[in-house]
Amino acid sequence: MGSTPTDHSTVDTQAVWAGEAGPFPYGAAVVPIVNAATFAYPDLATWQDVATGRADGHIYSRNSNPTLRVFEEKIAALDGTDAAAGFATGMAAISSTLFALLGPGDRVVSVKDTYGGTNVLFEEFLPRFSIEVTLCATEDEAGILRAIDAGCRLLYLETPTNPTLKVVDIARLAQAARARGAIVVVDNTFATPVNQAPARLGADLIVYSATKFLAGHADVLAGLVSGRRELVRRVHHFREIAGATLHADAAYAVLRGMRTLALRMARHNSNALAIAEHLAAHPAIEAVYYPGLERHPGHAIARRQMRGYGGVLSFVPRGDYAALGALLGRLRYAQLAAHLGGVATTAGPPAVTSHVELTAEERARAGIPETLVRYSVGIEDPRDLIADLDQALEAL
Repeated sequence: MGSTPTDHSTVDTQAVWAGEAGPFPYGAAVVPIVNAATFAYPDLATWQDVATGRADGHIYSRNSNPTLRVFEEKIAALDGTDAAAGFATGMAAISSTLFALLGPGDRVVSVKDTYGGTNVLFEEFLPRFSIEVTLCATEDEAGILRAIDAGCRLLYLETPTNPTLKVVDIARLAQAARARGAIVVVDNTFATPVNQAPARLGADLIVYSATKFLAGHADVLAGLVSGRRELVRRVHHFREIAGATLHADAAYAVLRGMRTLALRMARHNSNALAIAEHLAAHPAIEAVYYPGLERHPGHAIARRQMRGYGGVLSFVPRGDYAALGALLGRLRYAQLAAHLGGVATTAGPPAVTSHVELTAEERARAGIPETLVRYSVGIEDPRDLIADLDQALEAL
């Protein structure tokens, strides 16, 4: 339905134009929402050509849809990959990728700091299918390399991590994994294509919760897988059968948000850095986690592989869990919600956000303090956000 400019334009321009150059039916200036469950053909021969892939078209929206296809073309253009597949949620994208590419006897190597839902897949679900999972300390690069060298079918990375903002060297780990014949998957949700290009660093597949920064307005659920065409085809085939397809309305909502992605990420980046620097000098704060800070252990890697450091930071205030509740209750410009990446600031501890599925003991083993606050910085005036944090911290 749409097309993508063939020039080598920047991510900022591709966010607006990729997949949306038209022409669209009836001369529409924007992508139409095609709410058809199925698609009709004038004769059996034409129908069969489309159904068997000899001609372009759509048969049934669980398999493909014109609006969804534009969405997939856009993220592939932004990521610099061959193809993409849209999903109903980010976890649908992640779980479909793992189950499409792994089988009994296979081994996955990953890090301990992945998003809580991903961690549940690794700890609970994949072992049920006799898939071995090795989780390494995220900051132990040598340990990750040893685990890769021992052999694996798939290396799964998340960088920066949720919620402790740890950073791993995609290029180095991907090179080691691909030398062993492994597939490299990177969760790029926090960074987005604006700040990080995993495919250029050696990733075979990139996964997103498009619900977050890509959509940007906390009003739609969506997921994405982008990468090498043959691998995306296998994941897409799993989606066709498992059924976690993204609806056309949701695809359009994310597309609309992605047109302003570069503008929003520039503000998210600058706001988060300003707030991280302020909190790092605040006497009521014990620790701040943000890769844009020079003191961050992964800063050198982040500076090398990222164009911006993202809109999420975490901090640990002084005091116990009750004090944390008092602090959060005083915030005026932050929604207390299990979300991130929206235009409005959100805040909350992992116990009710990223790692709600884990017990306190499991979070402790993952190195996540119970009083840590994940703070997703919106696009508000940073002066207002800093003043809001300062007055809330007076409760400690």
